[in-house]
Order: sequence, then C-alpha cells, then structure tokens
Amino acid sequence: MQGGDSGAGVIGVFGGSGLYEFAGLEDVRETPVTTPFGAPSAPPLVGRFQGRTVVFIPRHGRGHRFLPSEVNYRANVCAMKQLGVTQVISVSAVGSMREEIGPGDFVLVDQFVDRTHRRASTFFGDGCVGHVGFADPVCPELTDAVLAGAREASGSARTVHRGGAYLCIEGPQFSTRAESQIYRSFGVSVIGMTGATEAKLCREAELCFALVALATDYDCWHPEEASVTVTAVLEVMRANVAAAQETLRRALPGLPTARRCACGTAARQALLTSKDSISPESRERLRGLYGRYFE
Repeated sequence: MQGGDSGAGVIGVFGGSGLYEFAGLEDVRETPVTTPFGAPSAPPLVGRFQGRTVVFIPRHGRGHRFLPSEVNYRANVCAMKQLGVTQVISVSAVGSMREEIGPGDFVLVDQFVDRTHRRASTFFGDGCVGHVGFADPVCPELTDAVLAGAREASGSARTVHRGGAYLCIEGPQFSTRAESQIYRSFGVSVIGMTGATEAKLCREAELCFALVALATDYDCWHPEEASVTVTAVLEVMRANVAAAQETLRRALPGLPTARRCACGTAARQALLTSKDSISPESRERLRGLYGRYFE
C-alpha cells in the first residue's frame, strides 16, 4: 500500500461472540448514535485507555440478539466513523480449517473469502457507484501492532498465527461435513460468519482494519475431533475472551499514532459516478464518508 497522510485518532473495537464489553476502559459513557444506515447493534461505549479514546460496539448487540445476517454492519461501521474512529480491531470467534490451528489459538487474519449473500456489504449504490481496492484487505501496520500485543499477552500459553484466510459464510447454521471439506480445499485457515463484511465496509469507510480470530473448534472436518456445537464453542470462548481482553489491553498502547498506510485514502479514486449526477439524497447519506470527494 502507498502511504497516506491521515493521522490516527480514536480506536474502534468490534466485540464478537462472548466479548460484549471492554474491561479496563475509564470514564466510560454510552453514546447513542444515529447513522444514515440506521442504528448500530448497540449504543457505542466510549471510554479512555492509557490516553487513547476507544469506541466499543458488540456486533451482535448486548445480550447477543442479532444473527450474523441480521447485524447492521453499515450502521456499526458508520457509527465508528462518526465518532472519529480511524483504526478498528475486530474480535471474532471462528472454526479452524487447519490441523495446526487448534482450539484456543489466535489468528491475525490477512485475507478473506466471502460466501455471504443476504447482507449489505457496501455503502455504495442507490445512485452512487464506487469500487475500492481490496487485494490486501487488512491494514498491515495495525495488524502488526495487534499481533505484538497478542503474543505479549499470550506468552507461551497459546499459539498466535500471523496471516491466514478467513472464509465468511452466511450462517447461522454451521457447515455440513461436505461443505467443510469443500471449504478446506479452498486453502483457508478459519471459518466464520462476520469478518469479511466488516473488512469490506471498513475499507470503504477508510478505516484501518485488523481482525483477531479466536479459534474455538475444528468445524466438522476433523476425523478425530467432535463436530462443532454451541456448547463446545462456549467452553473454549470463556478462556479465549480473557486472553482477547488482555490482547487488547497490551496492543492498544502500541498502535500507530500516525497512519503511514493507504487506508485513510482508500476511496479517493473509488467514485465512478460523476459528481453532478449524484442525487442530493445520496450526497447527504454519504457525506460523512465521502463528503470531501464530492466537492
């Protein structure tokens, strides 16, 4: 990626299954936000951690109320943008698709294969066409900083993997055995139901993005391991959540304070619709995201 000149400011965190709060935040306040795309999964929690402002949103809502396909991803990402977030860390429970990634391991994902089909995964449309580059879907600087935090937090207690492809399925059902074997043939590392959608929208919103995948099971492909169940997932998640909280606490102080990546200008050349053809309604809806490119 070519360097940009946008400074890093507020840090955003999306919590996944089991991670419904960010322990250690100070001066926490619930901050209701209205976006042009509706309400986020829950009113964001805004607080301070070692001098940095942090915004936390549990993607499935408080009490885990939304299926992966029901999450309003656009509102969640737009709410982050409206609150000044420039860097987003996503924490997500996943199944492992590789022998060497065991339950309890962490994976810092760097690629995605998107097999979803029922959700809005772009801010463009409705009279405004745009295409952002997505060949390298995570921010390398942010991912490296989170990786360092994960390794420091875990020590020798768990394995942290740098890189891997995340296969995103619609859900909410887990895979059939036949599907799991087919997905394995894709060469992916983990399987989940939310990560690709968040990554796409964060790129369009010009936010740095990193994903910490918490492996809880071997899906159902492994010949010697039990097939994934909610009970099994929750058992591993209890241990994973504590490690994920510690990873965030260790990683945040080391996050870049000046962005040298291209994430902050990812949409600069994205708009294809001529400026005078964008409707007033589309301009208003997208002003918080692309207003500087409409002038």
